[in-house]
Amino acid sequence: MYRLPIILFTVLLFQASLYSCGKSTQTKSDQERTAEKPVLLGSFDKDSAYRYIADQVAFGPRVPGTESHKSCGRYLVDRLERFGADTVIEQKVVVEAFNGDKLPINNIFAKYNSDAVNRVLLVAHWDTRPWANMESTEEHREQPVPGANDGGSGVGVILEIARNLGLKAPECGVDILFTDAEDYGNSNGFVNNDETWCLGTQYWVEHMPYNRANRPSYGILLDMVGGQDARFHREQLSNSKARSATVKVWAEARSLGYDDIFVNSVGGAVVDDHVFLIDAGIPTTDIIENMSDLTGSFPATWHTLDDDMQHISRKTLEAVGNTVLNVIYKEKSI
Repeated sequence: MYRLPIILFTVLLFQASLYSCGKSTQTKSDQERTAEKPVLLGSFDKDSAYRYIADQVAFGPRVPGTESHKSCGRYLVDRLERFGADTVIEQKVVVEAFNGDKLPINNIFAKYNSDAVNRVLLVAHWDTRPWANMESTEEHREQPVPGANDGGSGVGVILEIARNLGLKAPECGVDILFTDAEDYGNSNGFVNNDETWCLGTQYWVEHMPYNRANRPSYGILLDMVGGQDARFHREQLSNSKARSATVKVWAEARSLGYDDIFVNSVGGAVVDDHVFLIDAGIPTTDIIENMSDLTGSFPATWHTLDDDMQHISRKTLEAVGNTVLNVIYKEKSI
């Protein structure tokens, strides 16, 4: 993925009505909020999510066409099957990258509670960048990225969610899509190179197993969701074209006390898998760190050799996992 050059910032303002209550110095709404405790509807395990990321990284960079990529693909299918998915489908095809490389890719798709009419799509890319193009030296820029955060973290969180779904079925249907070749795009100038990114998702939307009647109600994309001290602003396109899903996710995070991590303001616009899913009729919100306090954009480890397990935070994984799992468990079947 990459960040679009034009950034718009929107501050969402909320107003609360104040009521006096006898001699109490608290308002009624304050008292209610004091009494409320966050209710976790699943049993998301941050250590398990961390381990699933470490497992992926241990294979090596998951660049399409490599043995590491093949081995990790088998691992992902095995975990989804172990975690009780109704169906696991591998979409293996060859696509052409912007530089002429022929990429053997594998989009991995799983379904839970297949009979439910109301469905939610969870998405993360599982490939890693073949070039660490943000490194300072040319020698390092030619090396592949480890992809702990960018490629591993979203998958790790979704695998832990899948484990929960296998233990406690949701009322709604849940579809999981691990997309491939997201990160093989042309970073030379970025502008007008949108179509060089998210190659697996572009192929998937052209052959997706839905029609207009049975598409998921919305999708949630998880990308770079494990960074230390991460803050997730509302991605700009998500906020405008998948607003209902975006509001739902950020409101749930706030209710669980994660509003310091899920920041309720609009960040930058990002070219990511959700762009193509939205165009295909599935309004998808992107949980992604796109306004880092250090860089003003993506995390400092983005597309570098420092994107490793040392920079993964269990706290961040837990906040994202609990939020998304709560959203799912609150959905009804129809």
